[in-house]
Amino acid sequence: MGRAEERRARQRGGRRAAPSGRRSSGAAGHSGIRRFFSWKKILGTFFGLCLLGMGAFIALYMMIDIPAVANKDASKQGNVYKYSNGSIMARTGFNREVVDLAQIPKPVQKTFVAAENKTFYKDAGVDLKGTARGVFNTLSGKGAQGGSTITQQYVKNYYLTQDQTVTRKLKELVISLKLDREKSKDYILAGYINTSYYGRNAYGIQAAAQAYYRVDAEDLDVEQGAYLAALLQAPSQYDWAVASDNGKKLVKARWNYVLDNMVEQGWLDQSERSGMKFPVPKAPKGDPGLKGQAGYLVDAANSALKEQLVADGTAEDAKQADALVDAGGWTITLNIDKKKQAALEKAVRTQLTSKLDPKERKVDADIQAGAASVNPKTGAVVAMYGGEDYLKHYLNNATRTDYQVASTFKPVILAAALEEQAQTQTGQPITANTIYDGTSEREVVDNGRKVGFAPENEDDGNYGPITVQTAMNKSVNSVFAQMGVDVGMPKVMETAGKLGMRVEDLEAVPAQTLGSMGASPLQMAGVYATLDNHGKKVTPTLIKSAEHRTRTVTMPDAVGEQVISREAADTVTSVLTGVVDDGTARRAVRDNPLRNGQQVAGKTGTSDNNKSAWFTGYTPDLVTSVGLFGEDDKPPHKQVEMYGAVVGGDTRVNGGGFPAQIWAAYMFGVLDETSKFDLDTDQGAAVQPSWTPSATQSPSQTPTEEPTTKAPTSEAPSQTPSQEPTSEPPSQTPTTKPPTDGNPTAPPTFEIPKDPDDPQQN
Repeated sequence: MGRAEERRARQRGGRRAAPSGRRSSGAAGHSGIRRFFSWKKILGTFFGLCLLGMGAFIALYMMIDIPAVANKDASKQGNVYKYSNGSIMARTGFNREVVDLAQIPKPVQKTFVAAENKTFYKDAGVDLKGTARGVFNTLSGKGAQGGSTITQQYVKNYYLTQDQTVTRKLKELVISLKLDREKSKDYILAGYINTSYYGRNAYGIQAAAQAYYRVDAEDLDVEQGAYLAALLQAPSQYDWAVASDNGKKLVKARWNYVLDNMVEQGWLDQSERSGMKFPVPKAPKGDPGLKGQAGYLVDAANSALKEQLVADGTAEDAKQADALVDAGGWTITLNIDKKKQAALEKAVRTQLTSKLDPKERKVDADIQAGAASVNPKTGAVVAMYGGEDYLKHYLNNATRTDYQVASTFKPVILAAALEEQAQTQTGQPITANTIYDGTSEREVVDNGRKVGFAPENEDDGNYGPITVQTAMNKSVNSVFAQMGVDVGMPKVMETAGKLGMRVEDLEAVPAQTLGSMGASPLQMAGVYATLDNHGKKVTPTLIKSAEHRTRTVTMPDAVGEQVISREAADTVTSVLTGVVDDGTARRAVRDNPLRNGQQVAGKTGTSDNNKSAWFTGYTPDLVTSVGLFGEDDKPPHKQVEMYGAVVGGDTRVNGGGFPAQIWAAYMFGVLDETSKFDLDTDQGAAVQPSWTPSATQSPSQTPTEEPTTKAPTSEAPSQTPSQEPTSEPPSQTPTTKPPTDGNPTAPPTFEIPKDPDDPQQN
C-alpha cells in the first residue's frame, strides 16, 4: 500500500472512529430509558396483549354456547294490575303471532335491514367497533349506545336480557358470531322481525301490521314496512297517534332515512321512491280485555312506570323502558280506590253520557269527558275517567293536554299576586278586596303604557269597579289580565310551574292570563291539590307499588316541599269558596241537596269558542278536576265548538253546567263526612264576617259598606243586597282609590251582567 493510500485509509478510519465514539457516548446516556421503552419491548407487549385477548376470546367462544331455549323475557308473559285494595283490575299479555319470513314481502324485509343494519347480508353477525364502544361506555357509566347488528339485537331480545352489563355484551358478541355461522341470514332476520316490540302492545310484525294498518304482514307495502321499521327505534315516541309534533318530525325523518338507504343499496328504484307518501297509521284499537276504564288506567300506569324506570336509572332510555315494562312479569298496584272509581264512572254516566243523543243533536257526538280525583294529603290518584270506553276512544281524556284550561288558571294568577305581595298600578296591595275595573275590552296597562292586550269578558259583560273576590266569582277576564301584568307575567308563569303546570316552553305574555295553555284534568287536579295542601307541592301519583320477579320499583314521594306560602295558598282557597257560594258554580254545587254543609272551593272555566269546559274543585280531603272537550268524532278528530249541545235544556256546555254537575254527583257521594277548611288567612269568602249587614242598606252605598253576597241573577239593581254573611271580611274594606287603569273612583254597580259560566243565568 502506498503512502497516499495509507493516509486516506487513516483518514477514513478516523472519520469512522469519531462517530463511533459519539454513538457510544450517546448510548450510555440513553441506556436507562431503552432498558424499559425500546421499540422491541413495546411491540412485544402489544402482541402479548393481543395474544392474551385472543386467548381469552377463544376461551369464551369455547365456553359460551347458543342457548337451547329462549330467555324468560322472550317467553309469553303478562302484567297484573290491581286496585289499591289488592283486588284485580286487569291482566295483560303479549300480543304476538310468529309468521314465516316467506309471508313477508321481500321489499318489506329489506326495510328492516335498511333501517338497522345495511351490511347485514355481508357481515359476520357482529359490529366489533360498536360492541367495543358499548363495552367502554358501560364501563365508564355512559349508558347504552347504538351500533348493534340485527343479529346482535335478535340475540339480545331472544336469548339474553336488556341489561347493560359487560358480561351480557360479551355473551351477545359470542352467541351472535356462532349464530351467524350456524343459521341463515333469513332465519336471523325472521327471528328479529318476529321478536321486536313495535308499540301498541304489538310484538312481531304480524301484530304490528294489524295494530297500525289493520292488515296482515303479507299485505304490507313498502311505505308501511318502512314506518314499522322506523318505529323500532322508539316505539312510544314514534307512534303517530300519541307522538308530539317533534316526535312526528323525527319518525318522518327516520322513514325517509330507511327508504333512502334502500335506494342506496339498490333495493328500491329511485323513481318509485320519489312517488311515495308517508303512510299515516290508523287510530289505535285497544285490547279487548281492557274495555271501559281499565284500558285508560293500565296505559296511564304503564306510562308512569316507564318514566320512573328511566328516572331511577333502571332503564337507559324510553325504548329500553318500553321493553322492560311491556315484556311482562309485573304486578302493579294502583292508588285507584275501587269504590271511588265506580262512583266517578256513575257520575259521568248519570250526569252526562246518558243524556247525550247524537241522533237528535249532532254536536252530542263530539263531547268528550275526562276527570281525575286526587287525595291532597298523599297525592294518590284515587279515581280517573278517561273516556266513554277505551275500545271506542283510545286517547285518555284525563291525561290529554291539548285543550285550554281557560278560567281555571285564574287562581294561579291570584296565588302569584299573593305570593309576590304584588301591588296594583296605583301601589295598592293585591288582596281579595282590592278594586279593579271589570270593563270588557279594557286596555291592560303597565306603568302607564298600554301593552296591546284588551281581553273581552264573556258575552262582552261590563262589570265596572269590582273587588278581586267578585271578579273571581264572576270569572272576569279584564281584571285578571291586568292583575297578571301587575304581578309580572314571568312571576305568574313561575308560580304556575311551581304548582305543577308544564309551562317551560310558554311565553310569559298577558294572553296567558286567559288560560290559553293546555293542561290535563290530572295536572289541574295536582295544581289545586297543592293549594288544598296549604302550598306544599302535590304530584298526582297513580302507582302505589310496582314489583317484578327481578326488581322492585320505588315510586318517589308524591308530596314535596313548600312551593308557595301557606297564607297565599289558603287565601286562594278562601276566595274560591266564593265561586261556589256566590259565583258560577252555585246551581250545581252550592244548591246541591247532597252537599250537607260541606265546605267547597273551586273554579269553573269555559275556553275560547266553547271548545273546553271545566270545573276543578276541592274539599279538605279530596280534589277532583272535570273537563269536557269538543272533539270531532270523525278522523282526524279536530277540536270543535260545543255550541248546540242542548241536552238538559242548556244551549251550550260551560264549566258551571255538566262539569260541575259531574263533580258534585261524584264528590258528595264519596265523602265520608262533612269537613271544614283549616285556613291561615283573614281574606276571602271563607272568612266569617264580624258583622251583619243591615237590610236597609242601599245599593248606592260606597264599596266600604258593600257586602259581596250571593249576587242576584235577575233582580233589578234597585234591590237591597242580601243579609247573608259577606263574602269578604269587613275588617278589610274595599279600597276606594282609582282602579288600576287610572280611571276615577266610581261606586261599584249591583247590576251584574249574566255570567256565561253560570248555567243558571243562561
